[in-house]
Amino acid sequence: MPLLGCLADDYTGATDLASMLVRNGMRTVQVLGAPGAHDPAPQADAVVVALKSRTAPKEQAIRESLDSLEWLRGIGCRQFFFKYCSTFDSTDAGNIGPVAEALGRALDAGVIPVCPAFPANGRTVYQGHLFVGDRLLNESGMQNHPLTPMRDADLVRLLGRQVLGRVALLPYAVVEQGALAVATALAENQHQGNRFVVLDALNDAHLRAIGAAVRNLSLVTGGSGVAMGLPRNFQEQGLLLEYANPGALPDVPGGAVILSGSCSTATLTQIEAARSLLPVLELDPLATPEAGALADQALAWAEGRLSERPIVIAASAPPQRVAAVQEALGVAQAGALVETALAEIAARLVAKGMRRLVVAGGETSGAVVARLGARTLRIGQEIDPGVPWTYTADVAGGLQLALKSGNFGAPDFFLKAFTV
Repeated sequence: MPLLGCLADDYTGATDLASMLVRNGMRTVQVLGAPGAHDPAPQADAVVVALKSRTAPKEQAIRESLDSLEWLRGIGCRQFFFKYCSTFDSTDAGNIGPVAEALGRALDAGVIPVCPAFPANGRTVYQGHLFVGDRLLNESGMQNHPLTPMRDADLVRLLGRQVLGRVALLPYAVVEQGALAVATALAENQHQGNRFVVLDALNDAHLRAIGAAVRNLSLVTGGSGVAMGLPRNFQEQGLLLEYANPGALPDVPGGAVILSGSCSTATLTQIEAARSLLPVLELDPLATPEAGALADQALAWAEGRLSERPIVIAASAPPQRVAAVQEALGVAQAGALVETALAEIAARLVAKGMRRLVVAGGETSGAVVARLGARTLRIGQEIDPGVPWTYTADVAGGLQLALKSGNFGAPDFFLKAFTV
């Protein structure tokens, strides 16, 4: 029976969280999309439900999250984790705050911790301010995000605009003292009537302390970093077995392809690094604003290259190019065009024998797995922090997938993906 039930607001974020749990000893299955009320419990210690609620209308995001929570409760989960991006991707209206608030009400939770920090990927929180590397969030490039531009690094202030409950800060000076100090401070905040508490975290020791401190809370929220401390709580209670390799996956023979719809700086750098060694096709939705035609172009280009090295097919572009496409086609239409085209390309390439796919970008990943009909992923070993290989048996012959958040991965990520 699963112990930890998780909700993630996009597909790559769900994989990131699931990878963290595997790394810390929990066999983990990712469910793609809201499960049906009567879907059986996966054979795993942790279950991560991957939703596309980050940019959905607020009411839809809340409804899907609550329905998924009800299913997780029904299969016996003992604690619940709401995962969002380590760059807190949202708008002043949500959806992070409204979803967390709704989950808290449903669980009759007390104080709700908030910590998107993931130091391994350069995301830290200090005095309530979110940093990406040595830059404040709103100076990191995230202020140019096409869907959720982040223009305020103060998480207490930002979350306060999203929720009805009071938001407080648990600063570095307390977190540095360890788990007992954090647990005591959280209890004091609950007594004072604070609904949400943003926690500073600068390193993994802080995250593990936070994880230990929240062992008795019904709801925890944050980036995947906070989850590194949760498995140990179940181990100490004798509920979690030790496994030699909780991330073992079946081998899948077949070709390899990289599909990218992300326009993040990290992904653009990864494409450039791959260009010298791998064939790269750059799609131009402005010149060909029709998904089927873009897919036809990609498949024609891929012919004759499928038996060689991995190939790269990208609809990624720098901010000025993205702005031009959005101005010409509309923001929603431009995004839907790219997602539909790459999903169709993925389906056609899988039909031609591609069996290992790397997909960059949260929205793109959601579109691809939906088009392929994948419903569950078993989580394997990491390529880079937060990006593991996964396996699905829902596609005939089996398929390995790596779903990469746009901001994640080292510059050589695409080159080393197929050596892991």
